[in-house]
Amino acid sequence: MLAKRLVEPCDVFLNHRSPDTKRTVATLLYDNLRMHGYNPFLDEKNMKPGDKLFDKINGGVVECKIGVAVFSPRYCESYFCLHELALLTACKKKVIPIFCDVKPSQLRVVKNGNWSEEELRRFRWALDEAKNTVGLTFNSSKGNLSEFVTNASEIIIESMTELQNEEQMKQMAAGNHFPKHMHLPIPA
Repeated sequence: MLAKRLVEPCDVFLNHRSPDTKRTVATLLYDNLRMHGYNPFLDEKNMKPGDKLFDKINGGVVECKIGVAVFSPRYCESYFCLHELALLTACKKKVIPIFCDVKPSQLRVVKNGNWSEEELRRFRWALDEAKNTVGLTFNSSKGNLSEFVTNASEIIIESMTELQNEEQMKQMAAGNHFPKHMHLPIPA
């Protein structure tokens, strides 16, 4: 009998348009975050033949703590990119935008005959939220990709640490959990 493999929940969901950034920013971020002990979600690394696309992607978004949206010039042409971004936003996940070779003002959801009006509304709302969030910018003709990925990874890790600290503080405030190393003063 085969043992059922336990899957760790992902920490960071890497949202990107594969043809534009998978072999550069997305994969390098994935590798860098793994080296630091995090469990990022990158479709190519986390999905296997037979997986249902939306089940796996939606599950990754719902369980992640932070989303990283890697925007590229043709990002808005992808249904999957926009769907993931809209789901991250609807789930109230912290999203760190990375603008690769594109300015936020250049990103627009254009009417596509295959997308419903409701989808267009959700996609535009999520894109506006991301465009109005402080992000990182990378220009491949001028920047050093290695330095950029290292810096972006540090920012993502710092955000993860902040979220973990906030969660601990909420638990402590609710009286649910005190870390073993925390010693409370004894009243006199």
